[in-house]
Amino acid sequence: MTAELGLRERKKRRTRQLIFEAASRLFADRGFDAVTVAEVARAADVSEVTVFNYFPAKEDLVFAGLQFFEEKLIEAVRRRGPGESAVTAFGRLLAEGPGRLATDEAAAAITKGATLIGGSPALQVREREVVARYTQALACLLAEETGRDAGDVEAQAVASALMGVHRALVAHVRARVLAGWHGRRLAADARSQATRALARLEGGLADYAVNNQPAVPGAPVTSTATTAHDRQIPPGATSITGASTTA
Repeated sequence: MTAELGLRERKKRRTRQLIFEAASRLFADRGFDAVTVAEVARAADVSEVTVFNYFPAKEDLVFAGLQFFEEKLIEAVRRRGPGESAVTAFGRLLAEGPGRLATDEAAAAITKGATLIGGSPALQVREREVVARYTQALACLLAEETGRDAGDVEAQAVASALMGVHRALVAHVRARVLAGWHGRRLAADARSQATRALARLEGGLADYAVNNQPAVPGAPVTSTATTAHDRQIPPGATSITGASTTA
C-alpha cells in the first residue's frame, strides 16, 4: 500500500512538472497573455481539467516556484527550534537562496521570468496577490504563537518586514540579472544584500537612518508631538482612526 501511494505521488509530481515545463516553453516563445490554457494542455498532452487540477489559475503556471518557496519560508518559522526567533529561522532559509544563483542557467531562467512578468500586467497583479496572501499567512502564524488576534498590528508588521526582505531580494536579483550580472558575482551580491537586510531586522530600526546632520541655526525644529491644529488639518479630513476631525 505504501509503495502504491508512493507511485501515485511520483506520477502526480511528474504530471505537474510536465505541465509546468510545457507552459514555460510556450510563455517564453509567445508571452503569457498570448497563450491559452487549452494550448498548455495540448502541449503537455493532458486535458484542460487536469491543468486546472494542478494549477487553479493560469497565473499559477508562472508562480508555482515562488509559492512553493514562500510556503517553505512559513514552514521554517513554524518548525523553528526552542529559543529560536522567527527572523532567525526565516533568514536561515532565505540565505540559502543566493547559493543557487551562481550558474549561468540560473541567470538565464531569471531573465526569462523577469521578461515574462514585466511584459504582463496580469502577472504583475498576480505576483502582488501571492505575496500578500503569504504575508497574511505568516502574520496569522505569528499572532497565534504570541497569543494575539489575527489582525494584530505587531504581527502584521513583522510578517510584512520578513516577506519584504524576500520580495526586495527577488526584485534586486532580477534587476541585476537584466543588467548583465551572473555567476558568482551575482550570488555574492545577493548573499550580501540578504545578510544586511536580515541583520537590520534582527538589530531593530532605532538606529537606522538617523539624521546626523548638524542643526542649522535659526531653522525650525520639527516635533513629532504636534497637535491637529499645529498640522493644520483641514476640516473634514480623516484621521488615522477613520474619524472625521469635524466630529
